[in-house]
Amino acid sequence: MATAQPGLYGSDLSRLSPLAASLARKDLLKWMIAITAALGAILEVIDTSIVNVALPEIQGNLGATLSEAGWVSTGYACANVVMIPLTAWLSNRFGRKQYLLFSLIGFTASSVLCGLSSSLIMLIIARILQGLAGGGLLAKAQSILFETFPKKQLGAAQAIFGVGVIAGPALGPVLGGYLTDTLGWRWIFFINLPFGILAVLMTIVFLPRDSADEIRRDRVDWAGIGLLTVGLGCFQTMLEEGQQDDWFSSRFILTMAAGAAAGLGLFIWRELTVEHPAVDLRVLRHRSLAAGSVYSLVLGMGLYGVLFAVPIFVQSYLHFTAMQSGLLQVPGAMAAAVMMIVMGKISGRFDARLLIAIGAMVTVSAAGLLFQINPDTSTRTLFWPLILRSIGSVMMFLPLSLATLGDLPKSDVAAGSGFYSLTRQLGSSIGIAIITTVLAHREAVHRAILVEKISLYNQVTQWRLEVLGQLFAQHSPDSVTGRHQALQTLDNLINSQATLLSFAEIFLYVGLAFIASLPLLLLLGKGGGNRAAAADVH
Repeated sequence: MATAQPGLYGSDLSRLSPLAASLARKDLLKWMIAITAALGAILEVIDTSIVNVALPEIQGNLGATLSEAGWVSTGYACANVVMIPLTAWLSNRFGRKQYLLFSLIGFTASSVLCGLSSSLIMLIIARILQGLAGGGLLAKAQSILFETFPKKQLGAAQAIFGVGVIAGPALGPVLGGYLTDTLGWRWIFFINLPFGILAVLMTIVFLPRDSADEIRRDRVDWAGIGLLTVGLGCFQTMLEEGQQDDWFSSRFILTMAAGAAAGLGLFIWRELTVEHPAVDLRVLRHRSLAAGSVYSLVLGMGLYGVLFAVPIFVQSYLHFTAMQSGLLQVPGAMAAAVMMIVMGKISGRFDARLLIAIGAMVTVSAAGLLFQINPDTSTRTLFWPLILRSIGSVMMFLPLSLATLGDLPKSDVAAGSGFYSLTRQLGSSIGIAIITTVLAHREAVHRAILVEKISLYNQVTQWRLEVLGQLFAQHSPDSVTGRHQALQTLDNLINSQATLLSFAEIFLYVGLAFIASLPLLLLLGKGGGNRAAAADVH
């Protein structure tokens, strides 16, 4: 029988529940801790995307405009991104287990409050509370894994965590579409209740109690927290609302940009000069964390940008329903899960930079296939590009996490994990903002070019309009109506072609961005790619 391995609880089994102590003696407890932490992270990740498909129904049910309903997502994202970098400080102040419990209970309770909301204002407030509670789940889960597992098993532990992070955004729309169509939009929030309760119970049973010397009662850096809230809140709001408000032509967006610049600038100065900062930016002295966080920003922009663009393409061009677009991504999510298992076994055997580079080129090949979309594109055409995208995502995500956080001293893991998670989240928001802006711009450009090339005096154009007019005239005796319908059909074809060309360019730009980011890998370490870390993991 194996003895308990050092981890969150060291060799002190008195800090464990009887069941946890029994599992620790069999060297199984750390795997239950990994599943517990991953469950909370999966809940948070899925809730980021599950709401989007239900926004039209929420809009109609609560009597709001689509712009107003959009704040259901914006409020959650802003609260989430503000809380992520504070997780290390909150964990140190209140204890790792207590903070995770508080986050899970708060997330579950606010989910129920979302489902019970009778007005848009109530729903937005509940979503902000949900985002504040959920922000601690993702970063805290990752830091717990690094604090629990020895280096040779970190790959397998991160694989359990990574399945949810990679597959969650793809599964969210499927689950959201199904629940909205069958039970109503409120159930996209009520569904969190049983899983939230399960995660709370597992945390109580399996996570060890924090020892007295692990809890620090440093003076609260209220100024730093306030500046962080203003800076990141304004920045996230600017990204979420920028395209809709025409960016810097809007006074609101200009105000948000000024607030972000002032808030973040003062926040960085404050945290580097105060004795007990709310966010310890000094952890960036570790080269692996600094370089990995920069690449994480790029990774978030590219990976989540594609994940965002594909559903919009199939819904706007192929006229898929939200649920159909979600189902399209299920094979990719399954491929990601399988690849996570593979990468969990081999990630310690090879240089992380090599694996990330291979993953980047796999993603580039997926972007290249998506660039070839045409009017005949179908579900079958998109199958392999989406499979390759998922495989490439895993090949980059897992080694990058190990290379970024694996060599940090345990005292810096929590702060480092929070900053690393923040860059991935901000990268996702920046990528989506860039893609929506470029899509709108390039679609307008392509439409203008196509319209310029189609003249009503051109014989081919006249012939096509005449044929279309005759077809419509068969159903309507009014020749004027028939010609009007023919012109409308031609306009729709132009819009459709402009949409197709703009999406093709987006996929090309994503591929080029990954190629351009490859030199950043030279700043990373090998990520524990040594023989001592190469033990097989079961």
